Amino acid sequence: MNPAFRTATVALSVLIALAWLIASVAVPHDRAALALGFIPARLSGAEVPWTALPAVLTPLSATFVHAGLLHIGFNLLMLIFCGLQIERVLGKTGLIVLFVVGAYAAALAQWLPDRMGVVPMIGASGAVSAVIGAYSLSFGRAKRITDNPRLNRWINVAWLMAAWVMLQMAMGFLAGAQGYLLATPAHIGGFLAGLLLQRPLLLWRYRSA
Repeated sequence: MNPAFRTATVALSVLIALAWLIASVAVPHDRAALALGFIPARLSGAEVPWTALPAVLTPLSATFVHAGLLHIGFNLLMLIFCGLQIERVLGKTGLIVLFVVGAYAAALAQWLPDRMGVVPMIGASGAVSAVIGAYSLSFGRAKRITDNPRLNRWINVAWLMAAWVMLQMAMGFLAGAQGYLLATPAHIGGFLAGLLLQRPLLLWRYRSA
């Protein structure tokens, strides 16, 4: 078997896809979003009259619920494309840490501006944003905009973050997914988490080198 198919990136992508397929067949989409999606008000202590996972687990469980084929397809495409490259640099553990921390950072960023929001946030895009953030630092090739190479690098990172957020908004518009369009803070939060984690995870992996 090709080693690429034994990576954490592919395993995670398959798990997300299977969870979406099972939920699509067995559970109405609205019910899955309410039970597994991240609802800011729940994190603030609000109770809900339906069965749902504990609020503290929903930032992660929300990554397995998607609004439709376009939504999950685009997220998986970016996860596989960037994740395989990042996994080569940071290892399996590094990728999983990025995904999990990115999911929680995205939820926190979504919660801060609207702590009593009741629209479920669903999808893996916040967690994937962390992978893309780490990818932008690891592999992004900055154009010479100024005479300062470091500044050029961060301009490139900012451009990639803006492009990713705009693409997510466009996908949400095309899919007509209410609540998905509201997740811009989550994408930014996940991306920033990836930026902050890239170097510590790199140093940790090669700590014995």
